[in-house]
Amino acid sequence: MATNVIMPALGMAQDTAILVQWLKREGDTVAKGEPLAEIQTDKATVEIEAPGTGVLANVTAGPGAEVPVGQTIALIRAPNEALPQAAAKSDGAFSRETPRPARVAASPLAARIAAEHNVDVGAITPAGKRVSKADVQTYLQQQGARNGLVTLPRLTPASPKARRLAAEQGADVASIRGTGPGGAVLAGDVQAAAALLPIVPPAATAASPPDELAMSHVWRIMAERTTQSWTSAPHFFLMREVNASRLQTWREQLQKRSGGNITYTDLLVKLVAATLRDHPRLNAWWSADKLTLNNEVNVGLAAATEDGLVVPVIHHADTLKISEIAERRQELVARAQAGKLRPDDLRGGTFTISNLGMYGMDAFTAIINAPQVAILAVGRIAERVVPVHGQPGVQPMMLLSLSCDHRAVDGARGAQFLAALADVLEEPLGLLG
Repeated sequence: MATNVIMPALGMAQDTAILVQWLKREGDTVAKGEPLAEIQTDKATVEIEAPGTGVLANVTAGPGAEVPVGQTIALIRAPNEALPQAAAKSDGAFSRETPRPARVAASPLAARIAAEHNVDVGAITPAGKRVSKADVQTYLQQQGARNGLVTLPRLTPASPKARRLAAEQGADVASIRGTGPGGAVLAGDVQAAAALLPIVPPAATAASPPDELAMSHVWRIMAERTTQSWTSAPHFFLMREVNASRLQTWREQLQKRSGGNITYTDLLVKLVAATLRDHPRLNAWWSADKLTLNNEVNVGLAAATEDGLVVPVIHHADTLKISEIAERRQELVARAQAGKLRPDDLRGGTFTISNLGMYGMDAFTAIINAPQVAILAVGRIAERVVPVHGQPGVQPMMLLSLSCDHRAVDGARGAQFLAALADVLEEPLGLLG
C-alpha cells in the first residue's frame, strides 16, 4: 500500500511551508528514514525523511511551491504497485487542481500584482491554501495566451535561497542553468554562475543609492513572529546575578572525567530542566487565552544561522545525563549550521535558553518564543568584586534575565523559579548528586 508524504507542521501557528528541493527524483527507490526533501518553514530550512520504503511517485509540488501543512506532496509505493486511479492520473506532474474555497485568500504580493493587472484574485485557482505570486503569474500567462497578448514571462523554478543569493548578486535566476528537479535553480547553481563572472569594481558615483539586503524566508518569518510576540504578550523581566565558581568547578570535573566538550550551555540545560520540574507554570504554552502545562520538559536553544535564528530542541532534557545533552546539543548545532535540521529537531519546545555569553555580552533581555511563556537570557561569566563573608572579593559572576508572559506567569512565580535556578547554579551538585 502506498505511503503518503505529508507536508509537516513544526509550529502551532504554521499554516504553510515552502518546498525548497527534492533530494530524490520521481521514480527513485527510497528507504524509510532517508532524507527525501528540503522544506522551509517559519522556523528553519529542514530535511524531511521518507516515511516508508519504496519508489517515489505522484510528486504534486515543485521547488519553490508554498504548500499547506498536512497536504500530501508525494507517494511512496512498493515496486510494481499500481497507484490509486486519482493518483495515477496526476503521476509525474505537479497538480494544480486544488479545490477553491468560497473565499480565496492571497498573499500581499499576489494581491498587489493582481490589482495592478485588474484581476480578481477570486478568479484564480491557488496551488495551496492561498493565492501566491506564482499563481497570479500563471493566470496572466494563460489569459494572455487566450487573448493573443504578451504577458509576464514564465516563472523560473528556483529555491528561496537561490532567489535570495541571485538578488544579492544582482543576477537574474532565469539566466542561470538549474540542476535541480525540473531544471530548478538551486543555491549552488547561483554560486557556480557567480564564480564564472569577471570581477568588476563598482563605479564611483556622487550619490550611490543605499544597498537593500534581501532577507531570507526564515528571517522574515522570525521578524513577524518576534513582533507578534512582543506586541501581544505582556513581557516583564527579572534579573538575578549568581556566583558561578561552583559551576566552573563542576564543568572542569566533567571535562576531565569524560574527555568530551562539555559547555556551560549543557550544564544550564540540565539545571534549567530540573528546575522546571518543580515550577510547571514556566513549562507551559499560552494559546487562545488558555494555559497548557506540559508534561515533557523540552528545552530549546536559540542558535544563529546564516538564514536567521532557529531554536532546535533537546527533548526530555530533565531525564538526560550531561553527556547525552552535550552530544545532542552538538548534533543540533551542526545540523542547524549546515541547514540540515529535521522536523523533529524543532518540535515541542516548552522553554528556551538564549546564551550570548560566548559573544562577550554581560546581560540582555530576550523576546519570548511563543507559545512558550518564558525564556532565559544568559550573559558571560566575568570576574567582579562582590562581598564575600562581609569582605570585598573577586568572584566569577553571571547575570541571568528571565522574560515572562504576564498572562501566564506573575512576578512571584517568575521570581520563585529564578531564585530556585540561582540556588542550583551556585550549588549544582546539591541537586544532581
